[in-house]
Amino acid sequence: MCKHVKLLVWLKGEVKTPPFSKAARIETGTLLRLLQEGETIGLPHSRPMPSIGKRCHELRITDENAIWRVIYRIDNDAILILEVFKKKDRKTPQTVIDRCKSRITTYDEVTK
Repeated sequence: MCKHVKLLVWLKGEVKTPPFSKAARIETGTLLRLLQEGETIGLPHSRPMPSIGKRCHELRITDENAIWRVIYRIDNDAILILEVFKKKDRKTPQTVIDRCKSRITTYDEVTK
């Protein structure tokens, strides 16, 4: 039987080498594939981001010289990639949160 695989919808960002190391790119791809297949990922790889919205989370990728975050939302038919950024501070920047909320609003309006 064929397993239903959700689409990845990239609203912003990309995961490529460079700036990601090859290992970090592969780890990110593996985690995204698990999400596409309906797996639930918890800490330390993913955590909820209710400050952005329902079903929103961040993947936490530790690279050789950087810490990356991939903000995503889990929908019934897709995994929405809202933002990919290099983590510089302990707290997620408010500008990132605001951009993600705006992208969600636009996506939801367009796909109604």
